[in-house]
Amino acid sequence: MKAASITNIARIRTDFPTKFGVPRQSGLVPLAARIVFEPPYRDPSAVRGLEGFSHIWLIWQFSEAVGSKFSPTVRPPRLGGNARMGVFATRSPFRPNHLGLSSVKLERIELHPALGPVLHIVGADMVDQTPIFDIKPYLPYVDSHPTASGGFAEPLAAYKLQVVFPEQWIACIPEPLRGGLYSLLEQDPRPAYVQDSARIFGIAFADFDVRFTVAAGILTVVQIEVAAKDR
Repeated sequence: MKAASITNIARIRTDFPTKFGVPRQSGLVPLAARIVFEPPYRDPSAVRGLEGFSHIWLIWQFSEAVGSKFSPTVRPPRLGGNARMGVFATRSPFRPNHLGLSSVKLERIELHPALGPVLHIVGADMVDQTPIFDIKPYLPYVDSHPTASGGFAEPLAAYKLQVVFPEQWIACIPEPLRGGLYSLLEQDPRPAYVQDSARIFGIAFADFDVRFTVAAGILTVVQIEVAAKDR
């Protein structure tokens, strides 16, 4: 059978200009984002009825991983980067079709005069401008499985760092973004195989470069700078 072609219907706008620091899963970090449809799909009729759903599914592309060679096994970062698991037992971006699946909260639908319907969401785990292939409503009576098992990922679900965020640095961040940034840092943005307590890490977040160290389970913000404008 001939493979069907696929095209992006929208792009997401988030506070993550690079993939380092992006939340590891959807719903973990309560940061706002927007979904802007591509011109052929900016018809308000296409989202008629969607306002009645609290959550939606996004099918999207790991666009920065396209072109990578297929491997049947990958090294999940949260397992320290050493243990290999089957690619279909993980959510690694290095998969045959580079497709991602995220469940996010739908806050509201804005009818923009130039952009058409814009979806305002919370909880995305994507780099800014990630292409979206499809949007579907989340149906709690079939999509929610409270007793499901989480496999090898389940013991990692409760993992969080203690965050020390000095007032001089938190004052640099606009109030609406502070809670989301704190939650992001709690999740430990570092690769799990990097455990150098003297190393200063940095993530690009909104219009800022956030730099921090991690030692003995404590993440300490050590500097915040305004990001370069050409980003």
